[in-house]
Amino acid sequence: MAELQNILYKVKIRSIAGERAVEVHDLQIDSRKVTPGTCFIAIVGTHSDGHQFLDKAIEAGATAVVVNKMPEHRKGGVTYVEVSDTSEAAALMAHSFYGEPSRSIKLVGVTGTNGKTTIATLLYKLFSELGYKCGLVSTVQNMIGEEVLVATHTTPDAISLNALLRKMADAGCSHVFMECSSHAIHQKRINGLEFTGGLFSNITHDHLDYHKTFDEYIRVKKAFFDQLSPEAFAISNLDDRRGTVMLQNAPARKFYYSLQSLADYKGKILENGLTGLVMMVNDMEVHFRMIGEFNAYNLLCVYGAALQLGEDKHEVLRILSRLSGAEGRFDYTVSNKDKIIGIVDYAHTPDALVNVLETIHALRSGGNAIITVAGCGGDRDKTKRPIMGQTACDYSDKAIFTSDNPRTEDPLEILKDMEAGLSSAAKRKYIVIADRKEAIKTAVSLAKPGDIVLIAGKGHEKYQEVNGVRHDFDDKKVLKEMFELLDR
Repeated sequence: MAELQNILYKVKIRSIAGERAVEVHDLQIDSRKVTPGTCFIAIVGTHSDGHQFLDKAIEAGATAVVVNKMPEHRKGGVTYVEVSDTSEAAALMAHSFYGEPSRSIKLVGVTGTNGKTTIATLLYKLFSELGYKCGLVSTVQNMIGEEVLVATHTTPDAISLNALLRKMADAGCSHVFMECSSHAIHQKRINGLEFTGGLFSNITHDHLDYHKTFDEYIRVKKAFFDQLSPEAFAISNLDDRRGTVMLQNAPARKFYYSLQSLADYKGKILENGLTGLVMMVNDMEVHFRMIGEFNAYNLLCVYGAALQLGEDKHEVLRILSRLSGAEGRFDYTVSNKDKIIGIVDYAHTPDALVNVLETIHALRSGGNAIITVAGCGGDRDKTKRPIMGQTACDYSDKAIFTSDNPRTEDPLEILKDMEAGLSSAAKRKYIVIADRKEAIKTAVSLAKPGDIVLIAGKGHEKYQEVNGVRHDFDDKKVLKEMFELLDR
């Protein structure tokens, strides 16, 4: 509980009508969750406008409302606050309402197109092993110490996020590692938070359904680093074309990691196989359990962050050498009888798919075939669909196009979009099986001993979303079922 005027002190206020000293018991951006004593903040979202639900919120007992434009007709006993941006106001008010939780912890944000989940998860595992109680905010799951919380968004809304950070701080978490999606940055969900550090993985073609242009997508990602304080650290991938752009004019202390150039955190891959990576990290040779060049970058980023957080480099590398990554990220299993390698990966962008398939090419021996099962999500960036289709064919001996999460779209129309950009050579390599389980079954049945089956796109997800309904579906579970049938 707090006084309204005390949680408004950082907000850009245009006008107030009503009592400033009113007690606020709760903050909400969803009118359906309003109870007596709530301050309702009307946010303009991608699908609805909270201003349409002001009356409903007031009827439910809201004692204060925050709006972008002061309504002409106002109800007595309710305080109306007009602000320049309700999305930003929600974040700032939530941070104040929950006692500025980010000031009680070391908060590190991770942004980029690919690698966010792996980097955040590795940091959580590393610092837990180092003896700290840690929090994790990620696509796969949220963690408070050993307690697992289901994640519904990569980055929660501003109020839920601050409530979660408060819970983490109260539980004794000293470090919290958080994925910062481009949507969350653009929608100002993380505004007002005080980050100890910010990490950049890479930026490639994604989310153009939302951001419209690649330049806008880059600008939004960069905005995260522009908001860091001079006391914070920022670590970026020097080998990414936009790696230096991300930190340009950012006030934070700047550091870089690289496999190709001199950098603060320099890596060199010596060996890359199914047993893991052998890599020089600055002046030390280390064997890691994780596989692939993309994970070499993730490990360097984590190493740099750990050193900036004051940890001993030898102890950091000792622990990192035995850690595995996040669930559904190059998650592989091998059939008992024919030794077919099955890999489940979250790769759902063209660049991520290339990374995984290039890693598989580097790992395979002799004439082992690569069979890729891939699809594209519905109600998302359509421009990447033909690229995903061509990529799957370019890097595979056989590609099977199938449903991902079609959401409200017709799966067959999505698959047609994937087929649209195929070259003549690619058209000889693919088949379409809309049913995802049948696609995985077919891929396994086509595989000969030693072949590699990649199931891309959904990774850790335990559902398939069709017309707003989430049906149970787990790529890894289905793959294992098919292997068990094969091994009988």
